[in-house]
Amino acid sequence: MRNLTYHWETWPLASPFRISRRTVDQYRCVLVAVGEGTHQGFGEARGIYYLGETEASMTAQIESVREAIAAGATRETLLDLLSPGGARNAIDCALWDLEAKQTDSSIWDLLGSEPRLAKTAMTLGVEDDLQTLAAKAQAASHFSTLKLKLARDGGQKAVAAVRAARPDATIIVDANQAIAPKDLDTVLEALHAARVAMVEQPLPRGEDDMLKGYVNPIPLCADESCQSRADLAEVADRYDMINIKLDKTGGLTEALHLAKAAKAMGLEIMLGNMLGTSLAMAAALPMVADARFVDLDGPLWLKQDRQTPLMFQGEQIHWTPGVWGPSARNIVVQPNTVSGSE
Repeated sequence: MRNLTYHWETWPLASPFRISRRTVDQYRCVLVAVGEGTHQGFGEARGIYYLGETEASMTAQIESVREAIAAGATRETLLDLLSPGGARNAIDCALWDLEAKQTDSSIWDLLGSEPRLAKTAMTLGVEDDLQTLAAKAQAASHFSTLKLKLARDGGQKAVAAVRAARPDATIIVDANQAIAPKDLDTVLEALHAARVAMVEQPLPRGEDDMLKGYVNPIPLCADESCQSRADLAEVADRYDMINIKLDKTGGLTEALHLAKAAKAMGLEIMLGNMLGTSLAMAAALPMVADARFVDLDGPLWLKQDRQTPLMFQGEQIHWTPGVWGPSARNIVVQPNTVSGSE
């Protein structure tokens, strides 16, 4: 018989993180443990704030599958029990971790694949002072790819400042739905002139019909517009790429299905995150081989990471034995509480 426990954690950020719609100074996540016998598997998730997920809603979802998990529900079964989102992500990743420990196998063994070197982009948040932004771009000289968050003005000046500071960098930008449809042509032309390699979610989710058949000078990537396989039919004729995040897909299981289906439709893959500790990033690393762009810098924004973290060496992410999988140490979980930190 399995047992399921969970609690909510708070992880302060080293500095505020600002995007077009909000600023955050801490990361809240649910830590789920699924135990069976002497083994425990762990999963971490933040949830999708822009779809209205809250601590209360995710807690209710976790509780709703308690009996099914105890009875032996599989990861594939979980796809039918819960909708995509944070609760399913945390449980799904805990089940992957549990199987890895029970079989003394790495996640790559379970998937029948080989580890790939991961190189993450470094994210630059919205800054009012362009000199500060340029200084941060220069300070990230050991990252070959920079991901720049755009403000609601389209961010052309910000992109120009980053390009001047880092003429060598690959620059991708994330509009977080902030570009007005009437400004799309002008903004994309300016970004193309600055040698931007990709634009993520330029228009609001549900308001991107104008992208059907749109001849864009830069590849466009769906983020908020693509959560899981259910969204592929709509995004396939509007975007060139999708951003896969485990919080959105509801775990690694759906993420793997989504990547396979997207590639079959000719879409490229970006691998992203919604902040997180090394536990959350480790669960996403098996997806690196599928991705053109990798954005797994979440732990670099935190004041501190988990006791057993991934090792970030410049842009390279090195797997640390013990972070997730057969040799991972147990994490203290306060059963079924909704506050507190590790």
